[in-house]
Amino acid sequence: MSRAWRTKRLGQVFLINDGVAKAEAAHAHGKIVIEMGPGRGILTRELCANAKKVIAVEKDSDLCAILESTMHFRNLKIINADFFDLGKEILKPSEADIFISNVPYVLSSRIIQWLHENRMEAVVCLQKEYVGRLLAKQGTRNYSRLSVMASLTFSITEIMDVPRRDFKPVPKVDSEVIFLKPRQDGPTPEEAQVIGVLMQHRRKKVRNAIHDSSYGLGIDRKEARKNASSIANANSSLFMLSPLEILDLAREIIKSGKMGSKRQR
Repeated sequence: MSRAWRTKRLGQVFLINDGVAKAEAAHAHGKIVIEMGPGRGILTRELCANAKKVIAVEKDSDLCAILESTMHFRNLKIINADFFDLGKEILKPSEADIFISNVPYVLSSRIIQWLHENRMEAVVCLQKEYVGRLLAKQGTRNYSRLSVMASLTFSITEIMDVPRRDFKPVPKVDSEVIFLKPRQDGPTPEEAQVIGVLMQHRRKKVRNAIHDSSYGLGIDRKEARKNASSIANANSSLFMLSPLEILDLAREIIKSGKMGSKRQR
């Protein structure tokens, strides 16, 4: 296998289906696009045919050399760097319209967080199982902090399934392309932190989840036990609450001052 296909150390596999690349690039029409991990350029080529400008960030120097020798597009800028090491003076999310990428599976959560922090629309191809966790509904096995935060921060649309045979080397899992649109009224960092702490105890009743989260919330355990019963939905299982109900719970905890002095020290 050629060096350009040996990707395990970067956790990357390459799309080989032009049809998938065309479907992803259709969302780039007339826009400034950021692409992470262009690899051998199958998506990059389609993006350049549709976009106003494409900024492709590739960590692997060998793959960058391939891209530079084969991708002769005036609207393409190739950056050889680790995507997450680039400062905003080099990679300027505020000047881009959309992020489109076949994301290496191991970077899925980091990319979702980056998109949230930069409030950027995105078309991403992710491991199908991971997409299932993003879209998991209340009361289901996969419902977690990830599901809650994804629902609160993005409107998510499923675009198409991508079978494993559409990649090389062939991975052990299937993938899915989704569209992410940031919501305008997502949780604040403080609310997100409370949700994260509570969802560590998602299988418990709300009152018990608050009690068992007391340290992370900065609440005295006795105070937590005393006050938890007065919280809305106190007797409901946390994982049976909708994302909006969990956000309301986090706001109630913050507003009532139950995130006490211990957390602020």
